[in-house]
Amino acid sequence: MNQLQQTLTSNEVAEMIGTTNGELMKSIRIYISYLAEGKIPSGDFFIESTYKDSNNQMRPNYLLTKQGCEMVSNKLTGPKGVQFTAKYVSRFNQMENHIKQQVQIDTTPRGLAKLALAASEETNERVDALADDVLYLKEDAVLAVGDYNTVSDRVNKRVSEVAKAYGITTRKGRSALFKDINGGVKQITGVGRRTQLRKKHYEQVMEYINDWEPSTATRTIIRQMELDNEDIA
Repeated sequence: MNQLQQTLTSNEVAEMIGTTNGELMKSIRIYISYLAEGKIPSGDFFIESTYKDSNNQMRPNYLLTKQGCEMVSNKLTGPKGVQFTAKYVSRFNQMENHIKQQVQIDTTPRGLAKLALAASEETNERVDALADDVLYLKEDAVLAVGDYNTVSDRVNKRVSEVAKAYGITTRKGRSALFKDINGGVKQITGVGRRTQLRKKHYEQVMEYINDWEPSTATRTIIRQMELDNEDIA
């Protein structure tokens, strides 16, 4: 059976266990980090995904496989754990039964030949679709810790380079530079915070940082800060 069809969304699971999707996602991210430490593929349990909220905006969520639901269930105790187990087992049984009911096999030679041809075509389509899904999930995944640290280090170094080149020595001046470069990163990627950067943003962001120069407005503000600092001194 198609693994991608045998999943529950974190939204559904959160409703089943009486919590919010956001809180459940926090727990799932912790589980994923534990799996990574043990070099266990998290995709067998949790798959990054998105959904449209009531305002038609795309929001992140996870798809939970049966194993993923079992992991969540193991963290629950008492009636809540038993009730969730009953609910998710029933849902997966319903999905399996639905798929079985859709399979109608014609056992005549002609029917079997058609079935083999259809299966071959469907397999190719599923392989192509799965490859697209994997590529999307990989590129849309949150930036790895190592890459995030590389971006942060490069931002710090670039700000220091520019501060030295323009003779900026005050803390306020450097703060204005950080505001300018971070604002540019947000603008070209469309994310609210640097921690929300995705793998697909990495090359573009690094190129931007390497070429970055503060805007005229920022340089003007900094010059005024420097003059004000001299007047106070």
